[in-house]
Amino acid sequence: MFKSVLFAAALFVALPVSSIFEFTVKTIDGKDKSLADYKGKVVVIVNVASECGYTPQYADLEKLYEKYKDKGLVVLGFPSNDFGGQEPGSNAQIKEFCTTKFGVKFDMFEKIPVKGDAKHPLYKFLTANATPNGEVKWNFEKFLIAKDGSIVGRFRSGVNPMSEEFTAAIEKELAKK
Repeated sequence: MFKSVLFAAALFVALPVSSIFEFTVKTIDGKDKSLADYKGKVVVIVNVASECGYTPQYADLEKLYEKYKDKGLVVLGFPSNDFGGQEPGSNAQIKEFCTTKFGVKFDMFEKIPVKGDAKHPLYKFLTANATPNGEVKWNFEKFLIAKDGSIVGRFRSGVNPMSEEFTAAIEKELAKK
């Protein structure tokens, strides 16, 4: 009996995750989306909010996406209400806001927690494996992901998506085979 309980418990031990491609998330429209669909792409993952001082970065994220999408870049926006209640809307309201106010065409996902005990598994992976590691500090923190799904950079909220620092890091990843 004891051995079978141990065996059963061992089956539920999570194996280490080595890339973002092992996650399935929900789109802003509620559909399951495997991040494996982005294999071979350079990915920017960013937690977003509609009522933040950094909200104008939506426009620059869209510019970034438009500039590099044909070269293999995707931008994935994850709304979160974790910082000062700055994303109070429903997924439908967030989608409407992003498309009408900023013309967002990059992929948006359902609102999720990105810090604390309820943190989404994707963000558990990101915050544990990025350099520096640790909790997301605020809205519009960006994670740069290589074509193989590994984390190659972390950029705090104050780094503009169209800044030389950020675009140089993206271009370096896009140039890799």
